[in-house]
Amino acid sequence: MRKRIALLLALLLLAGLFPAAYADDAHSVEKRAFTVYVGSPEKTLTDPFPLYFLDGVDDLPYLEIDDLGELIFFINTEINKDPNYGLSSHYDGDTVSFERENGYTVELDFAQDLIRFTDYNAFRHNSYDTTLIDVVEEPGVDEYGQALLFQRDKKMSFDRYGDVKVFDLAAYDIDLVRVEDSYFVPLQTANDIFFHPMAQFGFLFNGQALFLAVESTFYTNDEYTEYADLYYAAPTAQRSDALAEYGYNELCMMLDNFYGLKDSHDIRSFAQTFWEIGFDEALRGNDPVDADEALKQFVEYYLDDLHSGFHEFSYLSGRQYFSENNAMAKRKLRENVKTYFRAREVFYPDGCPGYEEVGNTAYITFDSFDSDYYGQAFYAGLENGTIPDDTIGLIIYAHQQITRPDSPVENVVLDLSNNTGGAVDAAVYVLGWMLGEASFSVKDTCTGAMSTSIYRSDVNLDREFDESDTVADKKLYCLISPVSFSCGNLVPAALKSSQKVTLLGRTSGGGSCVVQPVSAAWGAMFQISGAQRMSFLKNGSFYDIDQGVDPDYYIDNISNFYNRQALTDYINNLF
Repeated sequence: MRKRIALLLALLLLAGLFPAAYADDAHSVEKRAFTVYVGSPEKTLTDPFPLYFLDGVDDLPYLEIDDLGELIFFINTEINKDPNYGLSSHYDGDTVSFERENGYTVELDFAQDLIRFTDYNAFRHNSYDTTLIDVVEEPGVDEYGQALLFQRDKKMSFDRYGDVKVFDLAAYDIDLVRVEDSYFVPLQTANDIFFHPMAQFGFLFNGQALFLAVESTFYTNDEYTEYADLYYAAPTAQRSDALAEYGYNELCMMLDNFYGLKDSHDIRSFAQTFWEIGFDEALRGNDPVDADEALKQFVEYYLDDLHSGFHEFSYLSGRQYFSENNAMAKRKLRENVKTYFRAREVFYPDGCPGYEEVGNTAYITFDSFDSDYYGQAFYAGLENGTIPDDTIGLIIYAHQQITRPDSPVENVVLDLSNNTGGAVDAAVYVLGWMLGEASFSVKDTCTGAMSTSIYRSDVNLDREFDESDTVADKKLYCLISPVSFSCGNLVPAALKSSQKVTLLGRTSGGGSCVVQPVSAAWGAMFQISGAQRMSFLKNGSFYDIDQGVDPDYYIDNISNFYNRQALTDYINNLF
């Protein structure tokens, strides 16, 4: 994410020049220019960015269609680093369309208030992706065209395309506005349909400036940052009638389309659900504090799925210091983390090593899937023989030790018993190392598309992808517990479905959807279980992994998870 923030500093001169104010019979439009802050108070765009306000409403900004197109192009060429990306625009009366270089289009119908994609996934995905839903960020080659950590197998990967995707804004009373020959889209609608899904960020507006909306830039190390101070420097106020109504409708539209667990939560529509639990009045009222508190309670206690969480109150509410999430799922996870951490601490009071050999068994342990050092840094060599902190570096180090001359290692145990998830790239890399190839299946609940991507990992750093990059010839095990969540759940599910790896421990914690950062039109920040749902493929069918995966061998005594001499003896006597 830090790389993406830095790249946004290059976002200059996107704005076209329009009159400061103009009107037709339906709407008056005022243009204002604002400073754009990019991750910190010291980082801003060189030129102010234009927003548009209709009918004297000051807290509901719009983007002009040309600016929207420029932002979409910038996201894909500069942030997603797609060298082949192209985008052209076409105007035809009340419709404006954008066409990708791959022929897929999106049409914005300003008469019927529709946004229609010929294929939403195909319009969004990078040209270097193998499948429609390729979740690995790294392109697989460096700037010189050399292989880089990942190889995508185009022949073995496959897609099932989704339906034509239509965002029916009219059904939610959301207006796309045409004034003479200018076209305006609400900023939050652009955030929800284009920015958040494409680049995992959006823009917050506080009446004084625009802010790149990344939760980690607001609150780090249990303290608010100077960036947050700047965002909350704007005066608090009531929401205008227009913002309150639009914000509620936009929230319902976004959640209806992008919340990935609607079926399992038995949600037909979020407007219906908000009415059923009595939150609709607060969410559509003028008081921003009531709206924020209702949204926070809904995300934490009614969704309660661990991937969903509330981050920040709106600037209109002012900074609020609130207690941690004490909903059932979050509370249970904290209890499990403490239980397993304390059990491990008995055997490793100074911390558990990332790599350890006990007799003929190698243990690889990490508590999150991290990929801090991408690309060339690995090929420059691991420094001083130390064990890297990030997952990819740790796997490279472990592979060097396991495959060294006269290595005694016969068994390899991946310890994910305290792993709560993290970066998908790192998870895919681990799967490629253990299995020789990583099969990664995803279903998009928004469009119905399904993809299975096959990846291989370059672990010995020779820029080749072959049997020397894997430990598939060893006896393989994975240690799991109720703490094993998200990618810590996905990897065991994929390992078990391969029938090449034996799972030890207790049923994993679940978590199947990719985290989607989102925001509300009035400036609150939160995240949800997004529409891309991780699955495993068996007999041609996609199976959800949200309920966790069962071990092949159950470990009753938690202390035996970390008594590695006893665990090694147990493993050697299994067969």
